[in-house]
Amino acid sequence: MAKVELKQPVVKEIAEKIDGAQSVVLVDHRGLTVAQDTELRKQLREAGVTYKVYKNTMMNFAFKGTEFEGLSGYLEGPSAMAVSKNDATAPARILCKFAEKAKALEIKGGVVEGKVMDAAALQEVSQIPSRDELLARLFGSMQSPVANFARVIKQIAEKKAEGTEAAAPAAEAAAEEAPAEA
Repeated sequence: MAKVELKQPVVKEIAEKIDGAQSVVLVDHRGLTVAQDTELRKQLREAGVTYKVYKNTMMNFAFKGTEFEGLSGYLEGPSAMAVSKNDATAPARILCKFAEKAKALEIKGGVVEGKVMDAAALQEVSQIPSRDELLARLFGSMQSPVANFARVIKQIAEKKAEGTEAAAPAAEAAAEEAPAEA
């Protein structure tokens, strides 16, 4: 079997992974310990990010003619690819955070929502909270005024109830005193 025929399934696998991806980040993973690599893969898997090491030539063939073609310039030295189809910021966020602890992990570059970015730009993207976190903040800010309004209404109702209870004994006392005077 020719070498080209052996490489086609790998190129096809990469092409399938990047098809419909919101982001792809390339890293140089040399120097990571087995424990660090295992922890990194675990964090990426939990976030729904696919992470795999491929040969640069295979990735280059798969990237040709796609929005990820701009990554070809970053394919030097050993490369691992992190792909997310759901959360555009997840690969950058997890890899940049992990690179702070594991200095051996080097962010090369990536594509986020069709835009090719270098390591510095990916560092900025990594500061963006996840979609779920942004939605939670939005709903929290929408719920806050409603909760405050409900609290105020409850306090007003409690004060009126206290005022009615305090007024009731005073009215009873006034009623008792009124017949005695007459």
